[in-house]
Order: sequence, then structure tokens, then C-alpha cells
Amino acid sequence: MSAVPGAPILESLRAAIAFEPMGAPAGNLAIGRGNFEGRPVHVALVENRSASGALGALECQRLAALFKIVAAERSSLVLYLDSAGAKVSEGLKALGAFRALYRAGLECAFSGAPLAVVLGKNCYGGSSMLAHLAPQRLFSEVTQLAMSGPSILASAAGVNVLDEVFRAMAEASLSPAARAKASSANAVWKAGSDIASWLREALAQRGGAVSALRFRHEALAMRLDKRVPEPALEPLRRRDLEKIYADGYDAKESQGFFTGRGTRNGAEEEFLGIVGNAPLGCARAWRFAESAWKLADSGARHVEVFLDCAAHAARIEDEKIVLTEYIVDMAYALAALAAKGVEVGLTVVGKAGGGVYVALAAPAARVASVFGADIQVLPGAAVAAILGESREETPAFAAYRTAGVADEELKLGFVPGTK
Repeated sequence: MSAVPGAPILESLRAAIAFEPMGAPAGNLAIGRGNFEGRPVHVALVENRSASGALGALECQRLAALFKIVAAERSSLVLYLDSAGAKVSEGLKALGAFRALYRAGLECAFSGAPLAVVLGKNCYGGSSMLAHLAPQRLFSEVTQLAMSGPSILASAAGVNVLDEVFRAMAEASLSPAARAKASSANAVWKAGSDIASWLREALAQRGGAVSALRFRHEALAMRLDKRVPEPALEPLRRRDLEKIYADGYDAKESQGFFTGRGTRNGAEEEFLGIVGNAPLGCARAWRFAESAWKLADSGARHVEVFLDCAAHAARIEDEKIVLTEYIVDMAYALAALAAKGVEVGLTVVGKAGGGVYVALAAPAARVASVFGADIQVLPGAAVAAILGESREETPAFAAYRTAGVADEELKLGFVPGTK
């Protein structure tokens, strides 16, 4: 019988922290306690048992509760992840639960509680976003971390998923060695090596989470292609903004990113937006985060985020420089604003879904959807690639509210997404 990929690192981790489960597993999640060098630690193990993802509503609810405990206590947490992300088969229910989970995860990251993340074979989508809540990650020798797995990358590129050349190129880009080269925060565990030394460093007490995350943001700029000049912002007019900011607004846009200031109900507020048909890649995500980080110094009292972007980009070019880090950077920037007392809101004016939605919705105090907005766990093509079936219908707002993906509906009197 062949060994389960990723199992040796889990076995070594269990032994190093003397893991003891507490209660029965919640689906794919086992929660327990451990002890590392005389120090008590919380432990959460997410194991991949389903092709459609390991993190469903049940797992998200339990893990979110643990994050809240850890944040309140500022105690140590060891998190093991072997997951293809949110459980796509659960649809909006899983997306709403993951929004709540990621909000709790951000609060945990900002609390300064020591968090160490160890990775099994699969770490895709939302799971890769959870991995980047920790300052350091330990990869197994077979880990693949990305927003999109090889099959989705192939589908997006119009290549047969069985094409050996493309698959080899994708797997090399997603490999542990490539991830360790991209960031010093990533390390690769060799079978039989001592995991304790890595845990000792990963669980060290740290301070100044916000300053460290902002420094991380600046470092991400160095990975972007400097040969591509940053496009200039140009004046923007949109019908939805005219309806929302009936008292006036000023906005500028470039290649699907916009920023501006508007007045509604007599109060002035800053806003940022990600719109357009193109999926979100590293460069646009960094520009959004850059503007959000700058707003943290502006004295803004309310920042509204507008979203009409169905998905993240499924391109090897973006995955080579770790697209997950850029998407998580957006969430960190908005969470930093919220931590300073700025009210952050998200309005979905067209399409939204997946990691892009979660990164923007998790830090938001309120999520509104314009009448007719289309929020899905993933675009139909991605769902079809995972489940073998597509779900193209747009749910009614009642389904959004029930699932927890939107809190209120805005009726502006026209079809959303039109300019």
C-alpha cells in the first residue's frame, strides 16, 4: 500500500506537538490540544477528503470559533491544511461561512497570537488564503499552493488538462521549491528532518502586526513586472456611482481599478473599486491594496469598496509570483483600516465570487448587493471543472442573506454593472 501524499509531515507534526483531539471531527476538521516544549497550543487539522473542497459550513464555523478563542487569549495555534479550499458543492452556504471564517482569521492575525501553518499536499483557493494568515508556512515535499490548481489553470488557458507539458510547467510553478524561492516566509520540510526547530521559530511571540503587514505589502511590489508601466488614472463616470452618490462624486479609473470620493446623505466618504470583465491578477490587486494602505494614513472615517469581478485570474504568470499573497494583501489593508476605527463597507455592483469576494467582504462591517448582482462561490466554468456541472443561475437576494454573503440589497433602478 502506497503512502498517502503529505502524510509524513502530518505524522511528524502530531508527534512534535503531542496532539490530542477534543471531541469528534467536524467533517474534515479535527480540533484539539497539544504541547510543544512545555507550552500548551491549540491545534486544528484540516484534511482533504473531497475533490470539491474540504472547508464547508460546518468546518468553517468550528474553525472560526477557534480563531476567536485564540485571538482573545493570544494563545498559540498550530494549523494543518490539506484542502482544495471551500466546499464548492455547498454553494453559497460555504461561501458565507468562509466569509465569517476569514473575518475571524484576520482578527486572529491582528491580535498578535502566534500562528504556525503546516501544509499537506493540496492548498488551493481559500485554503491558500488561510495559510497566509500566518507569518510563516512549512511546506511538505509535495505541497502545491495556489489560488487555482493545475486543472483550472489548464482550462483557463484552453489546454487539455492531460497535456503533460502544460501540467509539468504548472506544477513546477506551484512547487514547494518555487514558493520557498518567492518568499523567505516559506520553508520546505524534508522527510525525517526535525520539525521542532521550525515550530520553535514559527510560534515565537511577535508584535506590531500592522507594521509588519505593511512592510510585506511593499515587498510584494518587487515581484511585479517592472517592464510594464503603471497606467495612468483617468476620469470615470458610472451610472451606479451617480445613483449612490447623488450629492456628487469624483472618480478616476485605470484597467478595472478605480478610486475616488463621493457624498451621500450629507457625508463625504472615500471609495475604491474593482470592476471589469478581466479576472483579478496580481498587479490590479496590488494597486487596490496600495490605495487602501494609503487611506489608513488619510484620516478617512468611511471607505466603501465596489466590486464587479467574478473571479481571480487563473494564469501561470500570476501564480508564479503567488497570486494568493496579493489577494490576501487586499484583505489585510482593509482590515488595517477597520482596526483604526474606519467603517469599511462592500457593495457588489455586478459579479462577485471566490477569493476576491472573501478578501473584500471579510473585513467589511456590511456587504450590500445591488439588485440583480450575481454572487457565486466560483464562476460557472470553475464549478464545472470541479464538479462536472455548471450552475449559472443568479440567486435571489433572499438566498444571499440566508447564506450570509450579503446583508442588504440596494435597488438603484437599472441593471447593475452598466456605465
